[in-house]
Amino acid sequence: MGGLTAAAALGGGATIAAATTASAATNGFGLTIVDRNESDHRMWYYRFATSAVGWNPGVNVLLPNGYHDDGRRYPVLYLLHGGGLDQDFIWYDRWGIRDLTAGKPIIVVMPDGGHAGWYSNPVTSNVGARNWETFHMSQLVPWIDANFRTYAEYHGRAVSGFSMGGFGALKYTAKYYGHFASVSSHSGPASLRRDAGLVVHWANVSSAAADLGGGTVYGAPLWDEARVSADNPVQRVESYRHKRVFLVAGTSPEPVNMVDFVTETQVLAGQREFRGLLGQAGIPHEWHEAPGGHFLRRDLFSADLDGIISHLRKA
Repeated sequence: MGGLTAAAALGGGATIAAATTASAATNGFGLTIVDRNESDHRMWYYRFATSAVGWNPGVNVLLPNGYHDDGRRYPVLYLLHGGGLDQDFIWYDRWGIRDLTAGKPIIVVMPDGGHAGWYSNPVTSNVGARNWETFHMSQLVPWIDANFRTYAEYHGRAVSGFSMGGFGALKYTAKYYGHFASVSSHSGPASLRRDAGLVVHWANVSSAAADLGGGTVYGAPLWDEARVSADNPVQRVESYRHKRVFLVAGTSPEPVNMVDFVTETQVLAGQREFRGLLGQAGIPHEWHEAPGGHFLRRDLFSADLDGIISHLRKA
């Protein structure tokens, strides 16, 4: 089942210069291209050297049909992947994003975010720089606007993600208020401190094991409390005012699959808490609770994509 409040008003933002041609991308904003493939008509791939991340992260940029011929500017969706050893910037391509966006007037940007990077600059790392937040928000966003025909403004950008990426989308929208007019969280946690901080503990444990060589996103044994609060959607409710907000959670995770059960049970509880706070604040939002556990639902993703395109500036 789902719910839909009244449509939110658009916020403001200043337009900056953006690329005007379909020419090959160049270095800039702290990013040096070390590998690339621009041979496909729609999917362009880049890998960067950057001081923000101690290895060379990649990004796929999925262009609309006709981008190379029509000269139009397009809105952009930043699509963030989930956590896990099989999760990276290619995940959405394997999932079928090309077919789901065929004929849609939007650019989709899918960056690396680490196997358990949590879209954060970690408190500690034993493997060098893993500053995913810096890479995405200070480097990649302006690089995209400089190299592709985008609307380099609030009305021209949306951010969405699945699982860890759904959290990242909510976090980036709140912390970078003027960047994204639409945010979508598909099975992403929205409450970090509930249940004795279960999500914070999971972020610390998973990042230590998969990304940071024993370091942690939020600090251990003592948390960086200011950072947790800054990243916690339920503590940043006013930051979602005047934005399109779209939330999805599963209602029936597999009890025999403990990871699925614990993860989506926590997601559902956290999103219900978040929705309640949004409602109390009078902030419009669309929400869906769907059967099943922790997976990305194609039907709701497609409906969300149409809503994003409708909400943003038109190509």
